[in-house]
Amino acid sequence: MKVSKDCVVSLEYRLHLGDGKVVDESEPGQPLAYMHGRGQIVPGLEGQLEGLSPGDARKVVVVPAQGYGEHDPRGLQEVPRSMFPPEAPLHPGLSISAQTAEGDVIPITVREVKGDSVVVDLNHPLAGKTLHFDVTVREVRAATTEELEHGHAHGPGGAH
Repeated sequence: MKVSKDCVVSLEYRLHLGDGKVVDESEPGQPLAYMHGRGQIVPGLEGQLEGLSPGDARKVVVVPAQGYGEHDPRGLQEVPRSMFPPEAPLHPGLSISAQTAEGDVIPITVREVKGDSVVVDLNHPLAGKTLHFDVTVREVRAATTEELEHGHAHGPGGAH
């Protein structure tokens, strides 16, 4: 079976930013499973996987517009220090997560601590970066009825 819309794809991957230094990768023996064509991975990678078969390996370069987007200067915001727990050890480079009113989790990076305020970056940490993936397709299978209804791949035994 080839990678196509609504198939469950399991793949091993390594991600670097062009310098060979790995910034993310699948765990050995634990490939990433996703439902193809549902926007669950970055579009530039998903598009390059279309039509591949189990065992196929590929190096894929994804430009920012097809990855996590361009870095948006509007994402840099100065907020009151009081928005953070008093004991939070805030320092430049600290990555934290926040939850929106809609329940979405967003990554936040502290850029600067200025007395009673903190400059945060709401852009994804990989925004503006060209992504270099080394991927190997391990499995391609038809999604189950339940997976199609839920809109995502389930793990072994139907686990979410």
